[in-house]
Amino acid sequence: MRPSFPVVIDSTMLNTFRSCPRKAELQFIHHWHSSTPSIHLHAGSAFARGLEVARKAFFDEGAPAEDAIAVGLRALVEAYGNVDCPPDHAKSLERVLGAFEYYFSVWPLESDPARPARLASGRHAIEFSFAIPLDIAHPETGDPILFAGRTDQIVQLENGLFVEDDKTASALGASWARQWELRSQFTAYAWAAQKSGLPVDGVLVRGIAIRKTGYDHAQAITFRAPWEIDRWLRQTHRDVERWISLWRAGEYDYSLGEACLEYGGCMFSEICKRSNPEEWLPAYFQKRIWDPLRRIETPGDPQ
Repeated sequence: MRPSFPVVIDSTMLNTFRSCPRKAELQFIHHWHSSTPSIHLHAGSAFARGLEVARKAFFDEGAPAEDAIAVGLRALVEAYGNVDCPPDHAKSLERVLGAFEYYFSVWPLESDPARPARLASGRHAIEFSFAIPLDIAHPETGDPILFAGRTDQIVQLENGLFVEDDKTASALGASWARQWELRSQFTAYAWAAQKSGLPVDGVLVRGIAIRKTGYDHAQAITFRAPWEIDRWLRQTHRDVERWISLWRAGEYDYSLGEACLEYGGCMFSEICKRSNPEEWLPAYFQKRIWDPLRRIETPGDPQ
């Protein structure tokens, strides 16, 4: 029985498909994921949760900055949980808590020049989420496929409106700022914000480097012209339509190149060396379902 095609797609899924359709099949059609989730992704998610809670406490609830940071720290601890991480690891709970306090020493809540935009509801645009229909019918339901995402906030900075996204990293080198100029994820955020009535000019990216011996920070602004957003949307439609065609055929293309070595090596590299990959997958991977709307993985198999 052929597994279902995703109803909702996000930048993570689409970029995986662009780098290697076979990886996208295994990860987002069959829902195979590493049995040992990345501590870097887990720490980054907990860090983002702390920022969200602190900002909402300060801007929406009127809490003093010190109290808002305190509730953010508690939310970070809760989100981090009891994950197995060596205490001397750069992304240990202690180091991530230190990075959180460092963040607000660099960009204080009360004096940060980038202020979250106020929405018509009176609340602020903190944790901006979206799920917008594409002009592509789902191959099973016939309903439009949704493109979803979530960014940290929409901010007013000087005379412009920007998507703001926070990134944790191990280092912030000379190329850190340049990597965002063509990043599809951020073009998607700009498109979604504009579709939602928030005429953003571009994206403000803030980075916090978490090392064993200290912290560092950087920020970059990248703009998106209307023609760039239109190009992104056309490309997105072509890529999703290609994904559907491969799903219908039941046979996916392999990268067999640079994508196999990205980020320290693709987790499916050993599987792709096997003539009988389906027999080996359960030994190395677990079924977890990626939810693009909530940006979390849940155990299980939908089939």
